[in-house]
Amino acid sequence: MNKFLLSLLTFAITFIAVAQQPYYDDVDITLTGQDLYFELQNKIDISNNTFTYGDVRDSFLVTDEDTANSNNVLLIYGHTNDSNCTTDRSRDKDDFGGGNCEYNREHVFARGNADPDMGSASNGSTGIVADPHNLRPSDQQMNNNKGNKKFAAGSGNAGDVGSGNWYPGDEWKGDVARMMMYMYTRYGDRCLPSLNGVGSTQGSTDMLQVFLQWNAEDMVTPFEDQRNEFLETEYGNRNPFIDNPALATIIWGGPQAEDRWNTLGVENFEETIVEVFPNPATDTVWVTSKYSLESIMLYDVNGKEVFTTSSIDSVLKVDVSSITPGLYLLKTISNGVSSTNKVIIK
Repeated sequence: MNKFLLSLLTFAITFIAVAQQPYYDDVDITLTGQDLYFELQNKIDISNNTFTYGDVRDSFLVTDEDTANSNNVLLIYGHTNDSNCTTDRSRDKDDFGGGNCEYNREHVFARGNADPDMGSASNGSTGIVADPHNLRPSDQQMNNNKGNKKFAAGSGNAGDVGSGNWYPGDEWKGDVARMMMYMYTRYGDRCLPSLNGVGSTQGSTDMLQVFLQWNAEDMVTPFEDQRNEFLETEYGNRNPFIDNPALATIIWGGPQAEDRWNTLGVENFEETIVEVFPNPATDTVWVTSKYSLESIMLYDVNGKEVFTTSSIDSVLKVDVSSITPGLYLLKTISNGVSSTNKVIIK
């Protein structure tokens, strides 16, 4: 890894330790790109787990409890409660089953889309088919409507988009994205994002741009948090992308997602010497300093240097129009002091 990036993020960990969950205390979050992906994969890969598909039905009563009505569970893809129960957003906890106006267990990463597929789902099933991080309550008819359709970009309420694809709805798109990121991290190529979604991948990675976009646009809710707290105890791991959506940005790039740990919001000096604007930027970034700028270096989240210059005045105009949109780290040295800013290029 680039030594600058390592030293920056090593400093950052002391800043964010009180903010991140203790679950990650043994995770090296100074890593970036694929290194961080594999670190998280090792953390969430639990072996010899006996949690069953039948257990999920009971866990729903806690993990998916409606935060506004403790008698109900929230139904993924739902958006209202009216005379059409298929589109219900919330439903009584007791209404579980396969009949009209009942809810059942939806595999958000469709069972048949994994490669190899997840196999049959009986109450005694364990392993990938029973992973509760991938299971949500859904109206049984809505579940049938979604079937094995792949996720695709859209807007508004859940439903069909494009040629046989599915949009999860504005409220649920962030939840879905973070579940897809968990499944890909936990099970690797068996749950490649392209197996359960359509669209362009992010740069040279296997992550779909649409999932990164949804992760950034739809922030984590208390409903998602309550799932993680319960499942760490009952199942043995957490979904890291709920705890900090910015981990996805650090691993795969793309638009800057919510940084709940303030992972990259660190400068290594108290006085603000260097300012960067506009941020986010589209074509041009201006860097200004109270003193002469000795050097400027721009790195992507994988630690690759994409721009550098030295011995310049106190103001520099940087053309970023040809740089791939995403999150970058701008290191400057001015008056012998090093500082780092995160820069978002749109």
